[in-house]
Amino acid sequence: MKLINDVNVESFLTLTSPEVIRTELPVPDKTADNVLAGRQEIQDILTGADKRLMVIAGPCSIHDMDAAMVYARKMKALREEVKDKICLIMRVYFEKPRTTVGWKGLINDPFLDSSYNMEQGLRRARALLIDINALGLPAATEILDPITPQYIADLLSWVAIGARTTESQTHRQMASGLSMPVGFKNGTDGSLTAAVNATQAANTPQHFLGIDPDGKTAIVSTRGNRFGHIVLRGGTTPNYDPVSVGKAQARLRERGLLDAVIIDCSHDNSGQKYTGQSFVFKSAVDQRLEGNDRIVGLMLESNLYEGNQKCKCNGDAANLKYGVSITDECISWETTEKLIHCAFDKLT
Repeated sequence: MKLINDVNVESFLTLTSPEVIRTELPVPDKTADNVLAGRQEIQDILTGADKRLMVIAGPCSIHDMDAAMVYARKMKALREEVKDKICLIMRVYFEKPRTTVGWKGLINDPFLDSSYNMEQGLRRARALLIDINALGLPAATEILDPITPQYIADLLSWVAIGARTTESQTHRQMASGLSMPVGFKNGTDGSLTAAVNATQAANTPQHFLGIDPDGKTAIVSTRGNRFGHIVLRGGTTPNYDPVSVGKAQARLRERGLLDAVIIDCSHDNSGQKYTGQSFVFKSAVDQRLEGNDRIVGLMLESNLYEGNQKCKCNGDAANLKYGVSITDECISWETTEKLIHCAFDKLT
C-alpha cells in the first residue's frame, strides 16, 4: 500500500479528555463564584454600568507556578486596596504565539526541556487557575489553540485573541461561543480592520467544527458573544494617543459595536521595552481624567522582577533567575504597585 496520508506526521498521542481532567481537577463552588463575579465585573465595566478602571496585569507568560502564586497573593492584596476605583485582574498567560520558533508556553512545554508534555501542561494550567481564583482573584489569558478552552475556560473571567490570530476565522468562531468577555487585539501592523471585523463576527452566532467535553470531534453551534471589544497594542506606530483611540472608538460605533477600548501598555505601544509601559499607562489614565471614560481598561506585562531572560528549554530551568520573564520584558512588581496606586490617587 502506498503511503499517502500523514506523510510528515511522526506520531499521535491521545490526550485525556477535557471532561476527565475537569473531573479530576474540579472547581469548588466558592471558586466558581469568583469566576462568575469577575466576568460580571468586566461586563459591567465594558457596558459602562461600572465606572471603575480595569487593569489586567501579570507576567508575559507563566513558567514558574510558585512565582505565579507569589505574584497572585500580592495582586490580591492590592486588588482589595484599590477596589473602589480599579478592578484588578491577573494576567495568566499559558500560550505564546511565535512568528517563527521558540518556547510556546507552559501548556506546550511545561518543563522547559523540549519534552512537550502537553497533558501535564494542561493539568498544571488548570491547577494554577484554580488556586488563583481560590484567592478571590479573577484570571485572564490569551487563547491560542482552539482546543484549549475545553480544558481551562471555566476558570477564566477574560480572554484575549492576539494580534496574530485576530484575523483567523477559527478564533473568531471560537470567541463567539466563549462564556466570558473577549478582547481582540489590533494587527501587528497597527491596522484596526481585522479587530473590528473580529468583534462583529464574534458577536454573531456561528457553526463550526470543534471538540466536545469528551474530546470527540463535534459540530459546535454558538449564540454569539456580545462582550467582544478592542485592545489597542500598537503597530508600526503606537496607538494609545487620543487621536488613535478616538478613531478606533468611532469605527466601533459605526458598526454598532461596544466602543469600550482597552489599551495594552506593552508590545508596540511601549516599543517592546518595559521602561516604556509606565508612560503609556499614565497617558491613558490622563485621557480618562480628561473625559474619555470609554477607555475602560489597561494591560501591563508585569512580573516579580523587571526585564527578561533567555531560556534554552534544554532542562536549564533550575538556572533561571527567579521571578523574571522568559518571554517579553516585564516591569517589576514594585513598579506595578506604584502605577496602580498612582492611578487610584488620580481617579479618587
